[in-house]
Amino acid sequence: MFDTVLIANRGEIALRIQRGCRRLGLACVQAHSEADRDAAYVRLADAAVCVGPAPAADSYLNKEALLLAARASGAGAIHPGYGFLSENGDFARLVEEEGLVFIGPPADAIALMGDKISAKRAMIEAGVPCVPGYEGDLPPGAHALEIARSIGFPVIVKAAGGGGGRGMRVVRAEAELLSAVATTREEAARAFGNSTVYLERFLERPRHVEIQVVADGQGNAAWIGARDCSVQRRHQKIIEEAPAPDVPTQLLEEVGARCVAACRAMGYRGAGTFEFLYDEGALFFIEMNTRLQVEHTVTEMVSGLDIVELQLRIARGERLPFAQDDVRLSGHAIECRINAEDPRTFLPSAGRIGLWHAPGGPGVRVDTHVVSGYTVPQHYDSMIAKIITHGATRAEAIARMQAAFAECVVEGIRTNIPLHRELLADPDFAAGGVSIHFLERRGTALPA
Repeated sequence: MFDTVLIANRGEIALRIQRGCRRLGLACVQAHSEADRDAAYVRLADAAVCVGPAPAADSYLNKEALLLAARASGAGAIHPGYGFLSENGDFARLVEEEGLVFIGPPADAIALMGDKISAKRAMIEAGVPCVPGYEGDLPPGAHALEIARSIGFPVIVKAAGGGGGRGMRVVRAEAELLSAVATTREEAARAFGNSTVYLERFLERPRHVEIQVVADGQGNAAWIGARDCSVQRRHQKIIEEAPAPDVPTQLLEEVGARCVAACRAMGYRGAGTFEFLYDEGALFFIEMNTRLQVEHTVTEMVSGLDIVELQLRIARGERLPFAQDDVRLSGHAIECRINAEDPRTFLPSAGRIGLWHAPGGPGVRVDTHVVSGYTVPQHYDSMIAKIITHGATRAEAIARMQAAFAECVVEGIRTNIPLHRELLADPDFAAGGVSIHFLERRGTALPA
């Protein structure tokens, strides 16, 4: 049992975790870099500890500094949020060895699912459908060509330790394969410290559908609906929604049950997300995120559950407070990620926000750490806020989002709000079920 949590993250998710802690009467210690020293959420914490200079490698990714901060502050647990060290099995193990609680799954589960090859093998064994491919380190030369031919072109070369859209290349012709494999290996070794690559069939127009799970590590687990996260730029999600439009309920129930079984088999604890490609009426597993997702908010809006609170309760040793049959979903929710970036080029737009005015009204939620006068640092991810709307129907949720953007004011930097407004008005998006290539194939309708 613990009564104080070190929050090893920054921005809106740090503030979100603070709110979850307060609901349970837990004290919050906010870890921060020198660049974030004056952020409002740092002042709102019960205590704050500087863990290093602005670069993430010297602060939010500095394992020893974070452990020292936990020891010095008397924190009994560390919440990693998402990104940074949230899916680092070595960090989770160090936290456990220190006698602290890592608010997330066991280190072994993170390691198992962090390697895409071992994850696929585990899912195949659990009966979770996977993209056809080769579940092993791709052999060199002619053997790789033989494997690719057996799968069928086009194929995609993926790094076993990859993530975030990095470490993957589409190959449409045999002549391109060996060069793509070599380049991906080199990139993977540099970015992830693991040069292992594997092959999958490349699906031309899939959707990105994911299933939220939560488990207590004591044999109790449930899945909480599905999300669609197909609107992406450079493999990074910008719009998410729940439930996933036009995916058969029976299919989701079957696959959701298998995901829950997989959680029980690996002794999973906490929140997690199984990610799939949905194509021609079938779901194909691609990876599991062993952490809280940015888009957990849309699941909360349709389920009425507080996923961060569930993480904290489970980490304190409590059992999951509901069974699968108790999960009830209502209405539709959409999340738009607001990034400090040029809406056409996606180049970051750091700087001082002169005026910030957040929207409100029925069915509108804003998760942000931004206030007027806040300076967006250049050192981190460009997301500054998430706007989430809920309605009885998808059309109502979209209408509320459009109204929210009419109220939202951000002065001093560029944001992707103009792009969001264009996308919400796009007839293909309004119809539902766009593919992950929707944004790149659509281009932007924004003026130069």
